[in-house]
Amino acid sequence: MRRVLFHFRGRPIHSYPAMLYVGLVAGVVAGNYAAHVAGLDAFRVYAATIALIIPSLAGARLLHVASHWSVYRLDRPRIWNLSEGGMAQYGGLVLGVPLSVPLLAALDLPFGAFWDIGSFTMLVGMIFTRFGCLLNGCCSGRPSTMWGSLDLPNRMGIWEKRIPTQLLEAGWATVLLVSSVVIWQRLPYPGALFLFVVAGYAAGRLVLESTREVRTAGRRFTIHHAISLLIIALSVAALTGRGLL
Repeated sequence: MRRVLFHFRGRPIHSYPAMLYVGLVAGVVAGNYAAHVAGLDAFRVYAATIALIIPSLAGARLLHVASHWSVYRLDRPRIWNLSEGGMAQYGGLVLGVPLSVPLLAALDLPFGAFWDIGSFTMLVGMIFTRFGCLLNGCCSGRPSTMWGSLDLPNRMGIWEKRIPTQLLEAGWATVLLVSSVVIWQRLPYPGALFLFVVAGYAAGRLVLESTREVRTAGRRFTIHHAISLLIIALSVAALTGRGLL
């Protein structure tokens, strides 16, 4: 739609990395505010968040590349080319959450309370990033004539009536964000909000994944469907158990 957002001193500023950056900044600001509300040391929360951003982004990119390896193995320099888009939220969680354990212990931050705050950072960042996907044409919806379909391009620049998957995912993240603000202080233990958010995101992704354009003919059940089901099961089990520390 608009892969190059604007030019600065003759250099193109691509939409996806630009919106990803805006989302990260806005997410960190939201997390800082949430840390003050929760009564945690905002500077230590900020330091932990910044330290976890790089491995989380790397994990998100690597999962995307792994799930589309048939494409990237033929053009490996594209693996770290973020201007074309391509991040998988689950990959960020897979690396970020385990790495946070020793980091939070070193900073004397409670695991559950930190990730409750991190939920706001993730959701705000996700909203902006999905608009980056929309402008870039990545994560495009499949062609459709159903009500609500819009004239949108895919990653190849082919315009068709499509399900606006990126907008639907941004909308679902907004619903989760508003819900989180409402219920946060009413939840029984630290970490419950994080479990609610990841389960809610996974449930939405489970549905919306099927609205995306399929790269491989006949392949409808993707790795993201499988991860979504696993995360829902684990989150529900944790929510009904004793939760996070």
